[in-house]
Amino acid sequence: MAKAKYELENGVALITLSDPATLNAISVEMTAELDVFFDRAASEARCIVLTGEGRGFSSGANLASGAPPMDADGKPDLGGRLEATFNPFVTKLRDLPIPYVTAVNGAAAGIGCSFALLGDIIVASESAYFLQAFRRIGLVPDGSATYHLPRMIGRVRAMEMMLLGEKIHAKQAYDWGLVNRCVPDAELLPTARALALELASGPTKTLGMIRRLAWSSLDNNWDEQLNAERHAQKIAGRTEDFREGVQAFFQKRPAEFKGS
Repeated sequence: MAKAKYELENGVALITLSDPATLNAISVEMTAELDVFFDRAASEARCIVLTGEGRGFSSGANLASGAPPMDADGKPDLGGRLEATFNPFVTKLRDLPIPYVTAVNGAAAGIGCSFALLGDIIVASESAYFLQAFRRIGLVPDGSATYHLPRMIGRVRAMEMMLLGEKIHAKQAYDWGLVNRCVPDAELLPTARALALELASGPTKTLGMIRRLAWSSLDNNWDEQLNAERHAQKIAGRTEDFREGVQAFFQKRPAEFKGS
């Protein structure tokens, strides 16, 4: 049975985690489906929205989906599963060539929290919450959480989330700067879709470069980042969208970007 759904409308790919019986717990099988869908969206869409079906976004890793892999000594190796499946996927989310919006309903726990917080624009329903649940079962945060959380909300708050394992409800997440919007539950998907449509109507090739520059800034020094900007601007200045944007500016009309 499929664990994810895909639909494309008006340039926006809506990808849905679809295993509501487990609160969309993330398995290797689900991640493989998501991997295919994100590749498809990158080739045919201009923006992606990721959400969860049912009562929650994701309860985290599916602990009932099979025994962990073993290392050469016959000992459990959860790190091997990260290396083979989850680390490549979250890296794909980071490196997407188009904007990525997440619409977070209910629980976003464990690695599901990472999937949600890797969005460029993060929309949370009022009933949503974010949970670094790993410490409750004796594991360390993964899915890039130890990388992106301190950079998003600072070391102190990131430590609070990861060490205490307490729920961070949507309003608090908004106050902390962890999400971009906190909206009534009924407005979650409409809000996310509206933002995605705005992004999809923009110069999406350039937007993809903007998101890559933002990510690279987390690791680059000053000179490296200025050089990355220079290189990206060289490419952006040769796009059809740049020519259209300049013409539209002088003609005092809305630009009609094509993503090229």
